[in-house]
Amino acid sequence: MKILVMGLPGSGKTYLTERLVPLISAAWYNADKVRKMANDWDFSDIGRDRQSKRMRTFADFEKSHGRFVVCDFVCPTKATRENFDADIVVWMDTITEGRFEDTNKLFQNPDKVDFHITEWNDHNHDDVANKILKWKK
Repeated sequence: MKILVMGLPGSGKTYLTERLVPLISAAWYNADKVRKMANDWDFSDIGRDRQSKRMRTFADFEKSHGRFVVCDFVCPTKATRENFDADIVVWMDTITEGRFEDTNKLFQNPDKVDFHITEWNDHNHDDVANKILKWKK
């Protein structure tokens, strides 16, 4: 199962993901680490499109081997979310502006999410994990 944890930079994607992953025994791909590995720091529309497809490739590999996989990245537009094609979407909607003005301008709120997180707390990851594990059954 492919899980996308998305939201503006600084919204808590990585914070949530690092706590969620062990609870559901998932593989984890963080956008910054994947960009570093690919040495690709292009944040143009084309670069963001390429990154969403790169993240999908890693996620599809894990899913094809029967594993949960969590990818945390901004995934700012409808097109990048369609490229990634998540089974489950967690939207970290905890801030109104991120630290990058270009990302703020192009960010589109998602139409469909499975988990809409509007505040940081100590149990979001437990709540999400419990629901995901119930869906698996």
